[in-house]
Amino acid sequence: MIRHLVLFKLNDGVSRDDERVVEGVRAFEALSGQIPELASWECAWNITDRPIAYDYAINCTVADRDALVRYLEHPAHQAGVAQWQGFATWVIADYEI
Repeated sequence: MIRHLVLFKLNDGVSRDDERVVEGVRAFEALSGQIPELASWECAWNITDRPIAYDYAINCTVADRDALVRYLEHPAHQAGVAQWQGFATWVIADYEI
């Protein structure tokens, strides 16, 4: 099993209520029902306000490396990523559990 973690930081001047952000969140929230490789799926806003904190997170699992590649290449995932590229940066970690 592989855990895929993504932490997003909104760009300067971009707020959670920006329509692009609202649509980007909606796209990510819908992924669990669209991508069969996802064994688990969580996404949510950070609830703390600290200088080093990121704003939004995705935490999901897939069965193996092949499933991770299929997830990453899935058109619905790619569409969500394309949206977020316009208003955020992110870091990822993929590790076996």
